[in-house]
Amino acid sequence: MTHPHLPDPQHPPVTVVGLGPMGHALAATLADRGHTTTVWNRTPGKADSLVAKGVRRAATVAEAVSASPLTLLCLQDYPTTDAVLAPARDALRDRVLVNLGTGTPEEARAAVGRAADRGARWLDGAIMVPPPLVGDPTSVFLYSGARDVFDAHRATLATLGDPRHLGPDPGLALLYNTALLEMMYATVNGFLHATALVGSAGVPAVTFADLALGWFMPSVLDPTFAGHLPDLDRGHYPGELGTLEMNLHALDHVTRTSEEQGVHTDQPRLMREIARRAVAEGHGAESYLSVLEVFKKAARVP
Repeated sequence: MTHPHLPDPQHPPVTVVGLGPMGHALAATLADRGHTTTVWNRTPGKADSLVAKGVRRAATVAEAVSASPLTLLCLQDYPTTDAVLAPARDALRDRVLVNLGTGTPEEARAAVGRAADRGARWLDGAIMVPPPLVGDPTSVFLYSGARDVFDAHRATLATLGDPRHLGPDPGLALLYNTALLEMMYATVNGFLHATALVGSAGVPAVTFADLALGWFMPSVLDPTFAGHLPDLDRGHYPGELGTLEMNLHALDHVTRTSEEQGVHTDQPRLMREIARRAVAEGHGAESYLSVLEVFKKAARVP
C-alpha cells in the first residue's frame, strides 16, 4: 500500500500547461487516473472545475513546471509556448517537456535545442482524437524525439491513450499529423464533391452514402492501396490493370460532368492537371499511383 505522503511510483505527478478544451481533458484524465496533477493557464478561472476535483492550480508557470518531472504543453503554437515558458527558464532544468500543441516539423526540431539550452529534455507529440476521447486506450497519441525520454514516461503517457513513438527525429509526430490531416481533408472533400455531383440530380446524401461509404471505400479503395504499398516504396507502378492515360480520360469526364451539372470544378480540374503532369513526365503507361512521383517534387515556380 502506498503511503499517502510519499510519491506513488505508478502515478507520478504531472503538470499540464494550457487549459483549452484539450488541455482540460488531459488534466482531468490524469487526475481521475490517480496522478497528482498541477495546472497553469493564463486565465486562472479555467482551472476552477479541475481544482474542485483535487487538481493543484499553480500561480506561475515556474511553479507549475517545478511541481512535476513531466510537463505537458497544450498551447496554441510554438511562439505562444516559447513566450509562456520564458519566465520559467530556471525551473526547466532536469524537467521533461512534451509539446502537444500545433506547429511544423522544423519548429519541433528547433524546440529541442532551446530546451537543451535550459537543461530540459523535449518530446514532441500530436493528439489524433478530440477531447472527449482522451483516456480511451484506443485513442492514438503520436510522439517523436529521444526514445529514452519516451520510455521513461511511457506509462504516464499511456494514461491518455495509445502512445506511438515514431522515431528519434522530433519533427516526425507533427509530420505524421499534418500528413493525416491532409489525407482527411482530401478524403472528405472527395466525398463532399461526389455528394454534390449526384445531388445535382436530386440524389440524397443518405442514398449516395450507401454505395460510396458502405461499399466503394471499403471494398474498392482499401484493397487498391493495401496491395500496392511495397510498389510505392520501390517507385514501381505496373499499369496492366489500368494506365494513367486511362485514368486521365476518367478525370476529364469527371471535370466535364461537373461542368454540365453546374457543380464546382476546381477540385476535379486540379486532379486532372496533376495526372497530366505525371503523363508529361513519362508515367502514362504506368498505373495512377505513379502520380506519387509528382507529389514528391516541389511545385515548379512559373
